[in-house]
Amino acid sequence: MMTPDNFLGLPEPYAGASHARVAVLPIPFEATVSYGHGTAHGPQAIITASQQVELYDREFDREPALEYGIHTLAPLALADEPEAAVAQIAEAVAQVAGRVPLVVGLGGEHTVSLGFGRGLLAALDGPLTVVQLDAHADLRDSYDDTPFSHACVARRLLEEDGIEQVLQLGIRSICTEEVAFARAHPDRVRIWYREELRGGNWQEELRERLQGRRVYLTLDVDGLDPAIVPATGTPEPDGLTWPETLEILRTVAGAAPIVALDCVELAPVAGLHAADFAVAKLLYKAITYAMESQNHA
Repeated sequence: MMTPDNFLGLPEPYAGASHARVAVLPIPFEATVSYGHGTAHGPQAIITASQQVELYDREFDREPALEYGIHTLAPLALADEPEAAVAQIAEAVAQVAGRVPLVVGLGGEHTVSLGFGRGLLAALDGPLTVVQLDAHADLRDSYDDTPFSHACVARRLLEEDGIEQVLQLGIRSICTEEVAFARAHPDRVRIWYREELRGGNWQEELRERLQGRRVYLTLDVDGLDPAIVPATGTPEPDGLTWPETLEILRTVAGAAPIVALDCVELAPVAGLHAADFAVAKLLYKAITYAMESQNHA
């Protein structure tokens, strides 16, 4: 029997739209990347690799995906121009987010998160807090002559009515402009630099800032160490380890409901399956944490 070509390779009824409580939306957009290329191929690489991920999760002692079900949607066909593509993404996400408890975006470059966030705000009642795992702050006002660059996505999200704050973890590459912006807006931007996460005392403040909030989680895969995910356009050394990444996700899920998430910036390399698989496995884990967070909200 051939494995179904969907996220995790789920058979019916677990992958059916009428059964699934999670919808996965591939968003293969790439227009503003500034170093390595290939993020447009990220969504399919994640879906393909996910079909090798075991459904059984030892942490939960069960197969969570068979409880909540995951329906994989067709990839979006998008305009080449970033502003137009953002509008298309927002419209598509708004339609999906109103129908399922959790919508998951597969990028594509990080610019897709602006459209994703706009779509969530249009569909969901009330404000959102963005939790961003990333090597970069993405707080520039413009980069390479466009405010819609992947290097500007956090700044653009903060301009959206309904985004209360952006909480960033794992940052280790940042420019003077971004530092100044974060310092000028401490109530809306909190950066935990890579070295701060080694201290073991970051969890309490993160929980405090999430209390009473709802979370939109954005996972830029370059937040992880290149030893885990080398296949990304702008890799940075000294990234998050696998256990550290899972600890962040557990902390977030234990503090507030995660109502949406995306995963961006995988630029698959032929023959380098480990990176695709790691991202797919991380995404399955993040989805399970998100669904657990909603159950306990």
